[in-house]
Amino acid sequence: MSSKDAQRTRISTDPGFIAALDQSGGSTPKALAAYGVQPSDYSGEAEMYAAVHAMRSRIITDPTFSSQKVIGAILFERTMDSDINGKPTAEVLWEDRGVVPFLKIDKGLADQADGVQMLKPMPDLDALLAKANTKGIFGTKERSLILEANAKGIADVVAQQFDVARQVAAAGLVPIVEPEVDINSDTKSEAEEILKAEISTHLNTLPADVDVILKLTIPTVAGLYDTLADHPRVLRVVALSGGYSTDEASALLSKNPKMIASFSRALAEGLTFQMSDAEFSQVLGTNIEKIYAASVA
Repeated sequence: MSSKDAQRTRISTDPGFIAALDQSGGSTPKALAAYGVQPSDYSGEAEMYAAVHAMRSRIITDPTFSSQKVIGAILFERTMDSDINGKPTAEVLWEDRGVVPFLKIDKGLADQADGVQMLKPMPDLDALLAKANTKGIFGTKERSLILEANAKGIADVVAQQFDVARQVAAAGLVPIVEPEVDINSDTKSEAEEILKAEISTHLNTLPADVDVILKLTIPTVAGLYDTLADHPRVLRVVALSGGYSTDEASALLSKNPKMIASFSRALAEGLTFQMSDAEFSQVLGTNIEKIYAASVA
């Protein structure tokens, strides 16, 4: 079995969850502050990214971050381009940890219009996808944001997501389609119903050789996305934590047995730079256990 086939099988069938380690430039200072590293502790962009890479490296190499619970990890481009102990990060993930590597490819969100934020243009996407292939990346992730139940806006977001998904698939990678619904939206449930219908329509247009992973906000109505999980073009439906705490996200996820987790903030909750290795492992291991339990409920 080829490496790509083994990774596909792991993602589509194995128990566990996908760790989101892909904070970008805009969210990195907040992630570092939560980790106990303040802006005064680094000078300039290079030191900031070095600090966040050290944080991610510490998570990836921790004994609790194992293939028994974690089946995939989403990386920021700079993390993909960096090494851990002299070895490329994606190779460490797959060869040493048994964790399938994904790459965040979006360039952030456009300004709000029609109740949503679309993806910003990605003019260099083909070159990035080619580089990802050389780095051993299995798939990609691209995040849009839905703020209200606006039918036009949601239709536009989903159409753009699937356009990108086709481009990713053509490059030989598996796209994670991520149209997030804001957990604080006053019309969250209504937006999710519209979103489900739009995704279903686009899934039915995909050719038989194109598969996607869906990354969605945990729905207000439990089990809403079960039919999407059963669609032949969907490898897996994964849930984003969306700002929920680890306990909140895990409790909600456990009501959706056809979804697994792909958490970021919930995964790193309570971790700080100042912790000893034993303390760090204890907190990370507790978070991983909660998220894993909810993913296999």
